[in-house]
Amino acid sequence: MIEVNMIPLYVRIIAGVFALANIGYGIVGYFKPSQIFENSAEGVDVKGTGAKYAGFEYASRNLAIGIGLLLAAAVGGPQSIVIVTGIRALVEIQSVLINISLKKFNEGLITALVFLAIELFIIAKMFV
Repeated sequence: MIEVNMIPLYVRIIAGVFALANIGYGIVGYFKPSQIFENSAEGVDVKGTGAKYAGFEYASRNLAIGIGLLLAAAVGGPQSIVIVTGIRALVEIQSVLINISLKKFNEGLITALVFLAIELFIIAKMFV
């Protein structure tokens, strides 16, 4: 691992922008919790209490990880950036595996793969 003062500025900026994207995605989830259900015509009541709470849980996860990554990018050392980014990468790996197991090749899979690539780039730069 590299020392705190040796982290390239562009890596901190990429991590910070990625964190802001997660924060924004989390905030939007509070206003539109139905975003986690891709097709409400399959019997899922997206206006129901259960679906609303599931959407809030999903949004809070993104918001919490985004805030943690923003703090790590702003003032943290390489270890904290790697840990928070690694946690986010595990979430993306889960999304990729779920989409592949369901044979769904849609925007959810593409988004997860793009986010995973960004996360792996950030993590790799901490070891170079």
